[in-house]
Amino acid sequence: MSPRSASVNEELRRRSRERLLQATVELVGEHGYEATRLADIARQAGVARGLVSYYFPGKRQLLQSAVHRLMHRTLQAALERAPRPSGPEAGQELMARAIDAILGLAHEHPLLMRTHMAGILTAEGFIRCPEQQRLAQLLRETVVAYGSSDPDADYPLLRALLMGSVVAMLLPGAAMPRARLRTELFQRYGLVWELGVPPDEGASGGTRIPGPVRDGQR
Repeated sequence: MSPRSASVNEELRRRSRERLLQATVELVGEHGYEATRLADIARQAGVARGLVSYYFPGKRQLLQSAVHRLMHRTLQAALERAPRPSGPEAGQELMARAIDAILGLAHEHPLLMRTHMAGILTAEGFIRCPEQQRLAQLLRETVVAYGSSDPDADYPLLRALLMGSVVAMLLPGAAMPRARLRTELFQRYGLVWELGVPPDEGASGGTRIPGPVRDGQR
């Protein structure tokens, strides 16, 4: 049997890495960080235990990459959902979709996202990886579509606002409702409530918000 080509080997490595990331999301989301062992993740992914260490320095780095992958894929699906927005107001719809996608993840995967945020706030901090870079690119493209004149400054602000909202949603004993946080973010960006995918969380956040307010009008 002839040896595999470099491209085939690269594809096999990519698939193995993807399976590890998906298995991490599934197991940590169900059992928590401490109860999930690297051996469990490898078994769930159907790969050798040694491959985990080959791709990732440790469990925390693996988790961050896995959650960033989930965030990237969720955000991309939201931004590309049909019908694709067009016209002068397309940027507002895209911003609304981005906000709803990230808040939706905190709502649907509370244990996973709480664990992720706790890891970022530890000494290990924010880990840069290909999945994080893809997520960052999508968020930067969103602020550009929204009409930002300074995306290098506005992208980190959007990221910080979304991270802060996720923490507020998941804070044990003092969690804030998603609808309320959505209202605050929509007011910040001059978006009306009907844009994006409004959550089914009652009428408390469902009033129409005046807008749009763009950067030059604040």
